[in-house]
Amino acid sequence: MIRDALPSDALGVARVNVASWQRAYPGLIEQTFLDSLEVGGRTESWNRILRQTRGRVLVAEDDGVILGFCAVGPSTDENWGEVYAIYVDPHRWGEGIGRDLLAAGEQALIDDGHWQALLWVLDGNTRARAFYERQGWVQGKPIRIENIGGTDVNEVRYEKPLGPT
Repeated sequence: MIRDALPSDALGVARVNVASWQRAYPGLIEQTFLDSLEVGGRTESWNRILRQTRGRVLVAEDDGVILGFCAVGPSTDENWGEVYAIYVDPHRWGEGIGRDLLAAGEQALIDDGHWQALLWVLDGNTRARAFYERQGWVQGKPIRIENIGGTDVNEVRYEKPLGPT
């Protein structure tokens, strides 16, 4: 089931967040940073995020267990919607949970009046890039450099029209 996240989901979201980063980003982000990620600190962060009013966080759950999440809202770059983050428990990759979460996130952006959306993905994250492309997202022109855990990484912009413009 996919639903809006509640502050009480912070621990489950944090578990997925840490596990997916540690599984998806070796070789892309400094390993010592990945090893330092811990659920407690991420729970505090997600508790704050889930209490804010900007954007929405959707969760996929099964029998009370958070399997993944998708955070969406207005883009800070333009008058577009943005997928801020989407992660699924690595033990559940390949089951369609990410596809369903992304579709729900896109619908949430439409419901909020956004007819086009963007997201940023690590350039070297070929698994995620292939996933987005299968969902109809296309690479846009801008590339940006972000510092994550002490490592400068290239992020590639993906875009998708969501409905009438």
